[in-house]
Amino acid sequence: MPRTASPRAGSVATASLLTSLAGLLYEWLPRQRWFAGKGRPVTGLSLRSTTELYPGCLHVLVHTEHAGPPRRGDCDTPPADDCYQLLLGVRDVLAPHLAGALIGRATQGPLAGLMVYDALQDPETAALLLERLRNPGRAGPLRFERGVGTALPAGLTPRLLAAEQSNSSLVYGDAFILKVFRRVQPGINPDLEVPSALARQGCTRVPAPAAWFRTSQPQEATLGVLQPFLPGASDGWELAVGSLASGRDFTDEAFELGRATAEVHLALAGAFPLDAPSRRRDRRLAAAMSERLDATARCVPAVQPYVPGLRTAFEAVAALDSARPPQRIHGDLHLGQVLRAGRRWFVIDFEGEPARPLAERRRTQSPVRDIAGMLRSFDYAARTRDPWDPEWALRCRDAYCAGYAAEADWDPREEPALLRAHETDRAVYEVLYEARHRPDWLPVPMAAIRRLAGTP
Repeated sequence: MPRTASPRAGSVATASLLTSLAGLLYEWLPRQRWFAGKGRPVTGLSLRSTTELYPGCLHVLVHTEHAGPPRRGDCDTPPADDCYQLLLGVRDVLAPHLAGALIGRATQGPLAGLMVYDALQDPETAALLLERLRNPGRAGPLRFERGVGTALPAGLTPRLLAAEQSNSSLVYGDAFILKVFRRVQPGINPDLEVPSALARQGCTRVPAPAAWFRTSQPQEATLGVLQPFLPGASDGWELAVGSLASGRDFTDEAFELGRATAEVHLALAGAFPLDAPSRRRDRRLAAAMSERLDATARCVPAVQPYVPGLRTAFEAVAALDSARPPQRIHGDLHLGQVLRAGRRWFVIDFEGEPARPLAERRRTQSPVRDIAGMLRSFDYAARTRDPWDPEWALRCRDAYCAGYAAEADWDPREEPALLRAHETDRAVYEVLYEARHRPDWLPVPMAAIRRLAGTP
C-alpha cells in the first residue's frame, strides 16, 4: 500500500505550504466545473485555512483573486475574489483508481516530490468524512455537528456522484447524501438553514439535515450538509422528459407538484419572518430586473429587438400595489430540484443560485419567483421533443398552478403581471446562461423571450 505523507497540523506555515500548491492550483482550479471565475485569469492565491483531517489529507480554504473588478450592470460579473473548499490528498505514489483525481506533483516547498490530488474522489477520505460527522467534534477551525436524535450507521460505502455542478456530492450506502460546498461564503448556507427550519415546522416535503460541518476561520461559514438519500427516486426533469418521449400526459404529476410547492411555501412562511409589501420594494425589484435585461442585451445581441416589449413586464410590476408579503422561498426552483419517490414529491437544494451573494439568496422574495421558475422548466422539457408540442407545456403549467391553488388557497394565475415579470426575468437569466455555456439550447429561452415580449 502506498505510504501517505502530509505535513503535520501546525508544523508547516501556511505561506510555506502555498509554495507547494500555488503552481498546481493556478492550472487546476479554472478547469473545475464549480469554479465561478471562468473567463477571468486568476491573478492571486492565498490560503485562508489549512487543517490536517488525517495523515495524508488536508482541508484547505483557498482564496482566489481575479483580473479586474466586476463592473456594475455587466453581464459577465464573476467575483473579483472568491474562496473555495478543497480536500487535498498527498501521497508518494498515487493508486491507479485515483488517476482521474490527480492535481499534480509538487516541485517545491514542503510537499516537493509528492503527488497532490482531489481527495473527495478517494473512498478513504469519503469514509473518514462520514466518521467525523458520526462523532461530532472539532478539528482546528472545523466543527462537525449532528442533528439531535439522528442515527448515522458506520461502514456505509461512499460513492461520488458524477454529475457535479456547483458543488460535490457523496452518497453513503444509498442512505445519506453529503453535499460539500465548493464555493464558500461567510454565513449559514440556506441549504442548511432552510431545511432545518422546515423540519422544525414538521414539513416532510424536504429531507431534514442529519449532520453538517462548518468553519470558524476566517469567518463562520457552512462547508457541507448531510441529508437522507431517497433511493429509487427520480428527479422531475427525468420524469417529465420520459413522459414526453412515451407520449404520456404529465398533468397529474404537475398538479401534485404544485401542491407540494405550495406546502413548502406555507411552511416557509411559518418558519421565517415575513416582510411587509411595499410599492418602494416593487419599484426596486422592477429596476433590478430591467438592469439585468439591459446587461443581457449587451452580451446577447439577439435579445435587443425585444427589450422594449420585455421592459413593459417590469414597468407593470413597478406600478403594482402588492398585497402578498415577501417571504423566504426556494430561489432556484425547477424540475431538476424536485424528486418523486413513489407518488410523493420532495423539494431539494435550497442553496439558491450559487453565483449570487449569500445575503441576496437569504432575502425574502415573492413566492411567484419559484412558480415562474417551474413554469419555465415545463417549457424546457417540452422543447426536448421534436416536433415541439406547446400544448403539453401549457397543460402542465395550468395543472401546476391549479395544484398550487388547491393547497395555498390562492392561484398564481390571478397575479398575471407579477407572474409575467418573474417569468421574463427568469427567461433573461436563461438566455445569458445558455449563450455562455450551452449555445445549442439558446433557442429555448429565445422562444420565451419572443412570447413574453408580445412578438408573434
